[in-house]
Amino acid sequence: MSLIDFRACGGLVAAIAQDAQTGEVLMLAYMNEEAFSETLRTGRAVYYSRKRRKLWRKGEESGHIQIVREIRVDCPPEDAIVLKVEQTGAACHKGYRSCFYRRIEDGRLVVVLERIFDPEQVYGKKGD
Repeated sequence: MSLIDFRACGGLVAAIAQDAQTGEVLMLAYMNEEAFSETLRTGRAVYYSRKRRKLWRKGEESGHIQIVREIRVDCPPEDAIVLKVEQTGAACHKGYRSCFYRRIEDGRLVVVLERIFDPEQVYGKKGD
């Protein structure tokens, strides 16, 4: 029996990365069975990129990896997980520690975190 029901959501499950120390939500991504297996085997977060349609080893371009300290699984049908991670650098490709760097104020998005790195310097583009 598999730990996660990858069939329930068409082969992908939601994976929330959360700082293991502070509880801060860093990002939301998706995992397929291969990404989940590699994460379990290596102890480093691996996701499935829906845009690129391939495995995405967190930090393979930026060097900002996620070391997995704990994995939590939701109640049946086991179709979502929380990775409690030790984040090196930023989690967000836009250069912020968290992908949730904006909040809604008066009907508009306002940046509330400081940028850790310049995406152009790391990726050669603006982080899109």
